[in-house]
Amino acid sequence: MELKVREVRQIDQKSEANTQITFDEDYNVPDAKPDVGRMIQKKGEIMLGEAQVSEGRVRLTGSLIFHLLYVGDGQEKHIYSMDGELPLDESLNLEGLTSGDKVCIKWEMEDLNIHLINSRKLNVRGVVAFSATVDEMKNISIPLELSGEEQVSVQKKEMNLLELGVHKKDTLRIKKELTLASNKPSIHAFLWKDIQIRALDIRCGENMIDARGELFVFVLYAGDDEDHPLQYLEQAIPWQQRIECAGCSTEMIPDIDTSMMQGNMEAAPDADGEERVLQVDVVLELDMKLYQEQHFSILSDIYHPGRRLLPRRSEQKLSSLLVNNHSKCRVVDKVPVPEGANRVLQICHSEGKVKIDSCRLARDGIYVEGIVELRILYIISDDEMPFYSMETAVPFTHLVEAPDITPGCRYFLHSAIEQLSTTMLDSSDIEVKALLAVNALVLQQQTEQIITGVEEEEADQEEIQNLPGIVCYLVQEGDTLWNIAKTFHTTVADIQELNEDVREPLQPMTSLLLVKKVE
Repeated sequence: MELKVREVRQIDQKSEANTQITFDEDYNVPDAKPDVGRMIQKKGEIMLGEAQVSEGRVRLTGSLIFHLLYVGDGQEKHIYSMDGELPLDESLNLEGLTSGDKVCIKWEMEDLNIHLINSRKLNVRGVVAFSATVDEMKNISIPLELSGEEQVSVQKKEMNLLELGVHKKDTLRIKKELTLASNKPSIHAFLWKDIQIRALDIRCGENMIDARGELFVFVLYAGDDEDHPLQYLEQAIPWQQRIECAGCSTEMIPDIDTSMMQGNMEAAPDADGEERVLQVDVVLELDMKLYQEQHFSILSDIYHPGRRLLPRRSEQKLSSLLVNNHSKCRVVDKVPVPEGANRVLQICHSEGKVKIDSCRLARDGIYVEGIVELRILYIISDDEMPFYSMETAVPFTHLVEAPDITPGCRYFLHSAIEQLSTTMLDSSDIEVKALLAVNALVLQQQTEQIITGVEEEEADQEEIQNLPGIVCYLVQEGDTLWNIAKTFHTTVADIQELNEDVREPLQPMTSLLLVKKVE
């Protein structure tokens, strides 16, 4: 007898760890930079080096890079920018981690505060949350047929399984150019730059990935005129790219985690040799898992009327698709301008990110609570120093529909800002409108006893001989045709042939005529 199997590739989480790293260091203003008088706004990011994996531990190295926009401490209130860097060296314990494992590292800036000690020294405090996960690839042998033996009865179970078709990392590079409007002065120096990806849409094609979205670009710069006037530019640039991906097909279900590895903006000369062209260069890292739903008739039990077949089994956790939901969440709120500020004349730029605080299973899906963290740069009625900034947060709740979800399910949640607008309601209130994408891939996981082989023994002939050749059997609660046939050494087909009206589910106390198939 030969057991025919089909290898199914699935992925499971082997290990996970979370930690918070705190930064609290003094930083000296570089000699080339003017004294700091008043800080306008700040932001920070983590640049990670290669993760060093060892037994049960991963070492993270890199740096916290912070950006500061400030007013100089001179008599003339000019605006300047400064970048700083703090070293990072931390280890995370991951149970079961081995040197050959690949670790996926994610980080989120929980808090960043920069305090002015004096005009030449800053105190930088930050809290960064890190999460590390290790996925384990599994090839599960799914039994489909038993060949090479007559009169063997087989029972099958119909299942849809989610098979991992492609698992790899890749990079996507986006290059765009912007030319300043004719009424804008040329660029003397950049003061603040911000590049965000919005409305990201990634789809599977034939041996390729189709990605599109918007580059949302903001730049504050000093003009190239005599007094270096402050200028700003904000624009959304649509883009579309294709990435080669062998083995990908349109039927596949993508679970792609995207992060910006690099976001640069440089000034370049136009045809007249003036610095009026903005060159934007963005590199996205894509951690891709592409799944395909497959239908299987899995061999779940076997028997032979005249011999004793003993299937060997192993316990396997199998994943199937419950739901792949791409949902939207609209957020509208009113936030006050900080007290004491002069009348707000105009909003220059707003940037934000989604922070999910908690997820819990509800009756019909995943209940998500979080905030949209906002940084708003605006102009006030102060001719000497018009630029100010505020940081605020807008709460939101959202239900990602996933009927029949249970605590045993595994889900992957991705959230991002698709649209963001901030407008002045009056001199003291700002209206925030945001459209969030909250996508969930939910996998149903069930444990099955999978047949891995079959052993054969001689049947107890005395037991078979003692069984009556013909039996009138009354169906009991929980009986199936398969169990009855196996017990009385007959087949399901023979029972159905002798009892024409019988069908499952069987009704208790139904009378069945059974004929033993072996003597």
